[in-house]
Amino acid sequence: MKDTNQTSSTRFILLGLTDIPYLQAIYVSIFLVIYIITLWGNSLLIIVVRINEQLQTPMYLLLSNLSILDICLSSTISPRIMRNTLSRDRSVSVLDCALQMFFNLAVGGTECLILAVMAYDRYAAICQPLHYNTAMNKTFCICVVTGSWTLSFISAFIHVFFTFQLPYCRSHNVNHFFCEMPSFFRLSCRDTWANELANFITASIIAMCSFLLILISYVHIISTILKIHSSEGRQKSFSTCTSHLTVVSLFYGTILFIYMIPYSETSIIGKTVSIINSAVITMLNPIIYSIRNKDVKGTIRKQIKKKIFFEKS
Repeated sequence: MKDTNQTSSTRFILLGLTDIPYLQAIYVSIFLVIYIITLWGNSLLIIVVRINEQLQTPMYLLLSNLSILDICLSSTISPRIMRNTLSRDRSVSVLDCALQMFFNLAVGGTECLILAVMAYDRYAAICQPLHYNTAMNKTFCICVVTGSWTLSFISAFIHVFFTFQLPYCRSHNVNHFFCEMPSFFRLSCRDTWANELANFITASIIAMCSFLLILISYVHIISTILKIHSSEGRQKSFSTCTSHLTVVSLFYGTILFIYMIPYSETSIIGKTVSIINSAVITMLNPIIYSIRNKDVKGTIRKQIKKKIFFEKS
């Protein structure tokens, strides 16, 4: 076999979204706007949580971690898409591709786990309010957040390592806009069933266990809310969960489509869903959590007023 067919000497070609020049300009403009909003929105949310002492709670600690994850995922995917769309050279090195794949898997897995812990936080706050400070103490929060990052990053490293041990001799053209693992399995000239099975099992364990914890938490939450006699009390309790439910629905909806529908990631619809998952949702998360949050909006208003006051003085 020639050297050009070996993974160690390969540069993969990302086929991207389109070859039509005016569409490329439109796509790059859209991705640039989305990326700027993502960085600005998530950074603002992290800063707001940091400077407001009232927001130094477990829920906002988790929310800050979610924002960090969104910035990492968007920064891994969006700049590469814009570069490849504008450049004539769409090749990417093995190392660059491996890093892209690693961060995509690691961040996605961590986000699954963080969303599950956030659901448990809502359960503790609504169903066990008297024991909330004990259940969601600082030590517990730090441990679950650290554990989520560590578990996901180790899992991602193992999968990416074994993916790039495969020989790629069928083609070096990746029918996607970034290095996603399922697209690479079809380029290998070796049977990849073991890799695919391991990937499916790990993804299922992380995603399904997280989803199951979220589901159980919300069954208890809804049951508790329905027992509240006043409609105002029910509405107030449920309003604390709507942002999280919206984010969970978007996240798991796109994940389900990408990984449960065979070969969907290479179709136009599949690529669109991947864009929604990797770029659009990361932009929407801080907006969703800020719109219905009086504390976040109040802190932002105060900072804007302070800035205007200092500029005038």
